[in-house]
Amino acid sequence: DTFSSIVGPATGVARPDPAIAHDPDVAAARDSVLRVRGFACGLGIEGSGWIVRPGFVVTNAHVVAGIHAPVLDRGDGEETKATVVAFDAGNDVAILKAPGLEGRALPLADPERGEPAAILGYPLDGPYVVTAGRLGTTARVAARDAYGRVDVGRSVVGFRGEVQRGNAGGGAVDRDGNVVTT
Repeated sequence: DTFSSIVGPATGVARPDPAIAHDPDVAAARDSVLRVRGFACGLGIEGSGWIVRPGFVVTNAHVVAGIHAPVLDRGDGEETKATVVAFDAGNDVAILKAPGLEGRALPLADPERGEPAAILGYPLDGPYVVTAGRLGTTARVAARDAYGRVDVGRSVVGFRGEVQRGNAGGGAVDRDGNVVTT
C-alpha cells in the first residue's frame, strides 16, 4: 500500500465525536457510498467511492490504478460495472463512469478545521462503516502519487480518526452530509 502513511499537517484538534455517526444527514449519505473492487497485477484490490453526479463516482486513483474493469457495489450483492474516465495520479483522484448507477450525488463543502466529520466506506473489504473523525488544517504536502512516486505540492486535509485499508476513496462528510475530503 503506497498510502500506508502520509506526513501531512498536524491536526491539533479535539478527539472525534462519535455522535456524528448517528446524524440523520450522515445516514442519508449511505446509499451514495460504494465499494470499488477489481484486479490489478493478479491482486484483488478494494476501496471506496462516492457519487459525485448520477452515473459518476469519485475514488482515489491508487484504488483503480491498473484495474481494467472496476466493479461497484453497496455490500448488497448487486454489482455495477464501471470504467475509469478521469485519472489524476498526482492528486490521487479518479472518476468512474457507471451508466445506470442510481443514487444521490453528494454535495461538496469546504473543510473547516475542528469540525466533526464522518469517514464513510468499506474498510478491510467488509461491510459499510461510518467512523467518527475531526477535521484538521488543509496544507500542501509531499506525498506519493498513485504509482508510488514522490510528488511535492498535493493539497491534503488533515483529520483525526481511524482509516483502514478499503476506506481509500471514500468521502468524509460534515454533519450536513456534504463531502469535505476524499
